[in-house]
Amino acid sequence: MGLAKVKYKGFIAPLIIGLLIWFTAPVRPAGVSVAAWHMMAIFIATIAACITQPLPIAAVTLIGFTVMVMTKLVPMDDALTAFSNSSSWLIAMAFMLARGIIKTGLGHRIALYLIKAFGKKTLGLAYAVGGIDLITAPATPSNTARAGGIVYPLVESLAKTFGSEPNNDSRKKIGAFLTFSEFHSNIITSAMFMTALAPNLVIVALAKTMKIHISWLGWFTASVVPCLLLFILVPFVIYKMYPPEIKETPNAREWADKSLREMGPMKVSEKVMAGVFILTIILWMMSNTLGIEASFVAFLAISLLLIFGVLTTKDLLSETGAWNVLIWLSILVFMAGELSEMGLIKWLSKSIASGLHGMNWVAVLAILMVIYFYAHYLFASATAHVTALYAPFVGVAISAGAPAMLAAMLLAFCSAIMASTTHYANGPASILASSGYVKQGEWWRMSFVLGLLYLVVFLTVAPLWMKVIGMW
Repeated sequence: MGLAKVKYKGFIAPLIIGLLIWFTAPVRPAGVSVAAWHMMAIFIATIAACITQPLPIAAVTLIGFTVMVMTKLVPMDDALTAFSNSSSWLIAMAFMLARGIIKTGLGHRIALYLIKAFGKKTLGLAYAVGGIDLITAPATPSNTARAGGIVYPLVESLAKTFGSEPNNDSRKKIGAFLTFSEFHSNIITSAMFMTALAPNLVIVALAKTMKIHISWLGWFTASVVPCLLLFILVPFVIYKMYPPEIKETPNAREWADKSLREMGPMKVSEKVMAGVFILTIILWMMSNTLGIEASFVAFLAISLLLIFGVLTTKDLLSETGAWNVLIWLSILVFMAGELSEMGLIKWLSKSIASGLHGMNWVAVLAILMVIYFYAHYLFASATAHVTALYAPFVGVAISAGAPAMLAAMLLAFCSAIMASTTHYANGPASILASSGYVKQGEWWRMSFVLGLLYLVVFLTVAPLWMKVIGMW
């Protein structure tokens, strides 16, 4: 077997950036220690490597971790505590829960029932497609798995049933509209649930280092009104902006009915999966009341799936997405935590805040939201973006007088909706934009318009709703 492919050119920019920061330590700002400056050098170089990707993100973070220990910034015993991060384990277990939903066929069956119920008109189909994403989102932290593994195969099958093929004029019959609607439904559900998007757990862990504690129920309570509003509005806006040629779809119900008959009655494995899924959501919602960790609930769910034979040990070991996220999330959060402990995040927040001195905190928070959102044009990874900018931006908002929880949640929501910027903004964008149903120019133009809608809703409705429920 030959050597694995490594894009060595991808190491050049991170290495140069890291060395430049490292060797400018003698002229570092007052109040910042040499250790903090050197840690920043390794952290930023690691984030840069997450963007240039000479190797997958888990590999480059492991290299950053090794350099951090090798340079004696953190002792090995202390560094290994990175892998005890509960948020990392929560999302890894949630990945495995999602595997059960796909493996048993439960996700596919739910999708067919929704299509059967709402499939009379094309707009109804868009809501049904979004509903699939909504139902599976709480236990599917990989939004790419949701879009690419559960929803898009159904969208593609439906489109082809109506003679709508990619890469030709027939794409506009129905395929383009449904594909684009699914992408934006995926964005909204990613913002709605703490466990619907991997970077959301990065945010929870980063917020915790700033003494801001976000629970599963707290996140959902804050997001439910603005996200449901968008869930209703966005498919309709897309329908008007990008209308499908086929408006009536009575065949969709027949197709779903036929597919359900072919699947047969619910298997025992599906029933067990459904029961565990419902139990998991209930326990996540009641975790604060019951005094149990959300990560423990995820472990309990996987244990039950193992006991009942829905998942096997082989399934767990082969769920590479879970182990991948466990590595990179643990390391990046640990590095960010060290920067916070060393006082660098506090210094950076104050430095940025000084440039906005004298401004009302409302204006500061709005400006930060807009900058944070549009900065995603420069990123192909939400993880890299969140890890680099979330904590400093929240710190600036708090320094300006913004309520801590409000700032933390608004920038958290922004971390999901910023995926609407480009066709490379996240995994679902890469899958759905390359399907051949939506042209790149259409994708950028319409997503820009919808991005404005997202910002308006999260800058107005979300703060008002959070005020009503007493979150600030």
